[in-house]
Amino acid sequence: MAVKKAKGTGTTGKLKISNDWNAISIIALSQNNPLKAIAEFVENSIDAHATEITLIRGKQGGEYYLKIVDNGDGIDDFRYVATHIADSIKARLKKEGARGLQGEFGIGLLSFWTVGETLTLSSRGAEGITRRMKLVKNNPGYSITEEKNLLSSKGTELLIRPILSGVRQLTGEKLQNYLASELRDRINKQNVLIKIHDRTSRKELIVEPHKFSGRLLHHLPMPECPMGDVYREIYLNEQSPENRVALYKNGTRVFPSLTRIDQLACSPWNSGYLTGIIDASFLQLTPGTRDGIIYDDAFESFLISLELLAEALMQLIDEQQRAEEEKASHRILHRISKAIREALSYLPDEEYGWLSIGAGGRGRGPVQTVKTVYLAGDGSAETVAEVPGEDTEAAPVFINEAAPEKEEAQREFFDIPGELFSASISPGKAVIPVGEKKRFSVIAKDRKGVRLDAGFSVRWELTEKQGEIDDPSSVYITFTAPEEPCVTSLGCIVNQGETEVLAESLITITAELEAIGGGTSPSDRRKRGLPGYTYRKAPGELWRSRYDAERDLIIINNGHADFIYASKQKSRKLKYISKLFAKELVLANFPEVNREQILERMIELQLYTEENL
Repeated sequence: MAVKKAKGTGTTGKLKISNDWNAISIIALSQNNPLKAIAEFVENSIDAHATEITLIRGKQGGEYYLKIVDNGDGIDDFRYVATHIADSIKARLKKEGARGLQGEFGIGLLSFWTVGETLTLSSRGAEGITRRMKLVKNNPGYSITEEKNLLSSKGTELLIRPILSGVRQLTGEKLQNYLASELRDRINKQNVLIKIHDRTSRKELIVEPHKFSGRLLHHLPMPECPMGDVYREIYLNEQSPENRVALYKNGTRVFPSLTRIDQLACSPWNSGYLTGIIDASFLQLTPGTRDGIIYDDAFESFLISLELLAEALMQLIDEQQRAEEEKASHRILHRISKAIREALSYLPDEEYGWLSIGAGGRGRGPVQTVKTVYLAGDGSAETVAEVPGEDTEAAPVFINEAAPEKEEAQREFFDIPGELFSASISPGKAVIPVGEKKRFSVIAKDRKGVRLDAGFSVRWELTEKQGEIDDPSSVYITFTAPEEPCVTSLGCIVNQGETEVLAESLITITAELEAIGGGTSPSDRRKRGLPGYTYRKAPGELWRSRYDAERDLIIINNGHADFIYASKQKSRKLKYISKLFAKELVLANFPEVNREQILERMIELQLYTEENL
């Protein structure tokens, strides 16, 4: 260190490297990612205006090697390259106004230490002479020789061999995927073709710039920074932990995710809804690894420039979450509705009132339009099932997880039933006063559950020979209960060719039928159809759900610990909400019975409902 005397008691001077080779070794070993090192070699070719770059991975003489060949400008002065470590020509050219250059430290070539043992660089200079330079890992020497007819055209060839044992696992596919993301914008802007010849696995691959999925967001605020331009390309997607917004500098990836920066490990960047890139050309990278940022004034300015963009993105994500909640509400309401309808095909319809039974048959009620309303106060979403009045001409609504209602209806229309597989009686369970009549029907289905309308025959019979049926060979029959209380079984044998299946319904004949519905007639109750549901956050309160009879709506406490636990899994949440529907259905239809009978009814309804979820 050169030391100068200063005024007073102190001294000043300039720092100086004492051991050049030790400094070079530290720089060479600072790059710990071989994929990043290979990407830097490819970038050198792009900086040399190459339009075609080929990476060759193979094995020769028992040694694995990696070769990179380009058609760029080539190298005129190998000696300058070898003797001017950390003195980047590209950095000087950028200061002079050159654009499209990525290198700035003059140390990228040394990163071959993390890939293999020796580096051989061959290039044809402007004078038409081909020269070759050889560097060896952990060796301060270099050699430059002239070669004849080694390269017939301009360009550069880089060869690293033997490849380090830990790097041999980098297959052609891994190189392809990494370069597609790492150099995404550089490939697009420079219009360069990058090919990979993996001779080990005998594959030829093309590096295509990574394409993002989702909806490209237009009209976002453009980040404004006095230090330089900030480019953003952001897509809104379905939530997934794989969705990330990457940080780039001049088209080269610095971080695969902005959340690597502590200040940005927050919403919206960690929401899982966003993919894309943020490119800031003025950020100062750490020279060795090139995957870190210097936290200087430029970095602070960059963070400030993202604030308005983050606010706009959070608003869009909030809208996306509302839409997903509405979509989920459609699905849940449909599946629970379908399951309860299936359950009630086995249960006495005169005892349960929410689901209407029209001329179209059992299991289809009035059309339900589900919409989302936002409550004042806590801002929680309210999903309401709107049911048309009696004068409304309503067709069944089918809501499917993977397709809209129209596609589901089309699919049902074109479903052609197959051969007979199963049969059931509707209702599958009934309670009838002595001497009264009740209608029953048999439903035949194929293996896929598609209902058969014809092509089979039926034969009804009473197992206990108690009661009467009017037409044993009809799909629809009227059962007349005996004058004495009893339990009997109604059976129906369905035949199609050589296939024969049996369906049964258990009938309880009673002299005293429990009062149901709190005095409300079944016809009045059925007019309402299946209620919708809404969320109301009430943490700390013990109630799980309530039925609002005036709005025909089930209110679910989404602040309850049970709801929070159930929501961690979609299937568990579905079952939990179905249990709440069963609870409210039983309470609404049996308001005058005792607690024991209420519990018995809940078990009965849940048993048949969960089987069809």
